Amino acid sequence: MKTVTVKDLVIGAGAPKIIVSLMAKDIARVKSEALAYREADFDILEWRVDHFADLSNVESVMAAAKILRETMPEKPLLFTFRSAKEGGEQAISTEAYIALNRAAIDSGLVDMIDLELFTGDDQVKETVAYAHAHDVKVVMSNHDFHKTPEAEEIIARLRKMQSFDADIPKIALMP
Repeated sequence: MKTVTVKDLVIGAGAPKIIVSLMAKDIARVKSEALAYREADFDILEWRVDHFADLSNVESVMAAAKILRETMPEKPLLFTFRSAKEGGEQAISTEAYIALNRAAIDSGLVDMIDLELFTGDDQVKETVAYAHAHDVKVVMSNHDFHKTPEAEEIIARLRKMQSFDADIPKIALMP
């Protein structure tokens, strides 16, 4: 199994890693939740950006990311916008989704992005290459909370993630 190293954390070796998700709706709550989480014992901080209310203001989003980075500089930061179609809080266009992820990559504040597999093949490939060029790891994900596909389909999705050079493939399903 391939391992992935983010900061000093080796993912894919040793004990399973603990991810804590922060789902604050505004900058003040981002700060207060980050301060509260600082004392917790976990490995990766996932910021669920789809819960953030001011998505149209990229500067506000990046200001919140900066607060997270400054509050927990030692923790790997996973930037996740979960689309409404895959169980997230908000719907945005593919163009806005890609632009938001690129802004996070460009900021230098995040260590990983979560990129949804079914965003569009060309957009996914380009974003993975862009992330890797900026030393950002990619968790490639697929979520289906309505059903669990056949095993062959799950394997096909994981293989597609591998072919797109995902660092960490992830599938979440409901029975």
